[in-house]
Amino acid sequence: MDKQAQYIKSIEIDSLWGKHKHVFWELRPDVNILSGSNGVGKSTIINRSAAHLRIMHDNIVTSNPQEGVHIEFYPQDATTITFDVISCVDRPVINSEALARVSGADVRTELDWQLYNLQRRFLNYQVNIGNRIISLLTSGNADDQRLAAEITKPKKMFQDMIDELFAQTAKTILRDRNEIYFSQYGEVISPYLLSSGEKQLLVILLTALVQESRPAVLFMDEPEVSLHIEWQQRLISLIRTLNPNVQIILCTHSPAIIMDGWMDAVTEISEIVKE
Repeated sequence: MDKQAQYIKSIEIDSLWGKHKHVFWELRPDVNILSGSNGVGKSTIINRSAAHLRIMHDNIVTSNPQEGVHIEFYPQDATTITFDVISCVDRPVINSEALARVSGADVRTELDWQLYNLQRRFLNYQVNIGNRIISLLTSGNADDQRLAAEITKPKKMFQDMIDELFAQTAKTILRDRNEIYFSQYGEVISPYLLSSGEKQLLVILLTALVQESRPAVLFMDEPEVSLHIEWQQRLISLIRTLNPNVQIILCTHSPAIIMDGWMDAVTEISEIVKE
């Protein structure tokens, strides 16, 4: 039986840029920010690490997945880990018309596709918490009934958080719907009609919510893209408010990301890459 890891302890890549570079990155269990100039390999490190885990997760390869990539879990004997990868560039998707026919949604960009899949996860999340609430309420135990009231708090926290972040454009989440839609000046707004920055923030925070406060890894490549500076400053704290057990691994160009007390979580790429 697979044993679940709590976080990634280290990432080692011994074949970066045609085997001319060696990477060893020892990670914190909470927040890890990779910094450096353009073209030095930040995104490559993030993407190859995530690809390694994806192969392991899909059981395509059971030994030596992603040649040259080695990931150590904590605890060391763990064999699997929960993780999400967020693409923050809102590029058009190929065959968007075909995707729209399959999904029934206005899926035109990568963020739209991530939102569509997150809507499905959000439905499952609500079913899970609903079943847990019913189980607790029917147990006849007073402590269980108090616990049932606590279960809905993360969802409400997420909704309040989004309403506050989007307040400047008068968008609020419609709380009587199973999927996420917004009200703006009396009109119903699909999440696919949000701005790139709003969609990006929604994708990141919704991902943190549906992780259900479990130990998980969140990979992000330049999450500050399209976010205004206030959202950049608050981003890490917002994520960890929704899931205090998430390990964040990201690369960034923006100093605003570390303005909210995360300076000691920054690693310069020159510190982990050797010839």
